[in-house]
Amino acid sequence: MSRIAYTNGQYVRQADAMVNIEDRGYQFADGVYEVIAVANGRLVDGEQHFDRLERSLEGLRMDPPCGRHILPLIIMQVLRRNHIVQGFIYLQITRGVAPRNFAFPPPDTASSLVVIAGRKNLPASLDMAQGVKIVTVPETRWSRPDIKTVSLLASVLAKQEAIDRGAYEAWFVDKAGTITEGASSNAWIVVDGKEIVTRPLGQDILAGITRQTLISLARESNLKVTERPFSINEALAAKEAFVTSTTAFVMPVVAIDDTQIGDGKPGDVAIQLFDAYRRYIDQATDGL
Repeated sequence: MSRIAYTNGQYVRQADAMVNIEDRGYQFADGVYEVIAVANGRLVDGEQHFDRLERSLEGLRMDPPCGRHILPLIIMQVLRRNHIVQGFIYLQITRGVAPRNFAFPPPDTASSLVVIAGRKNLPASLDMAQGVKIVTVPETRWSRPDIKTVSLLASVLAKQEAIDRGAYEAWFVDKAGTITEGASSNAWIVVDGKEIVTRPLGQDILAGITRQTLISLARESNLKVTERPFSINEALAAKEAFVTSTTAFVMPVVAIDDTQIGDGKPGDVAIQLFDAYRRYIDQATDGL
């Protein structure tokens, strides 16, 4: 069955979907995006994703292609036309099509919107049973990774370095020697006393939606969460480490730069948070 995509007002076969060669997303990476998990036919934390999308658009001084109330309708149409119950939605907005010029195009230039969907089983306990390895790399991204732009080359190179070194993910390290975040995830450690540590929000990391939800779930479970920077050395000496993202939920880290973390197995806190997040999703999408 052919996959169906939405491109600027039309639902077309994904194999036939195209963007203009002068689209500014193609020529300048002048665009933003969101990836949203789908469970039981519903968006997981959809409103939070739309909030972040609006912040990204504002950060680039970019007009939305449609009203906020319209976007979920388009997304649900894409899900229905692709018969997707479990999976993900990818949506991308660019500044539109205009003759190539570094400066913004005329104000009446329409933003471009593309929406695609894919099937994907939600992460299960079995997926995290072995844990994963992490490598650290120098922070090479621009100074505003809090804006979720399609300009991802530094993250692409970091992710490929991780793969080349037999790892799942790369953690960026800033000039102060502290971890910012992963190439496509937020970074966490667990120190003595089961204190969960993750970097505070700011212009140097993306405000992960899964991160936001997990902080709330952890505190509801009476777990201590501290938002502060942490160094490579502190991460290497941690009791546990894990990463979070829309597609992986919670993934335990068992080694960083070939140094074993804790006992080299997924930690209790990561497992507890994964289970809490799965229950949260099941409750939020129940009955559809």
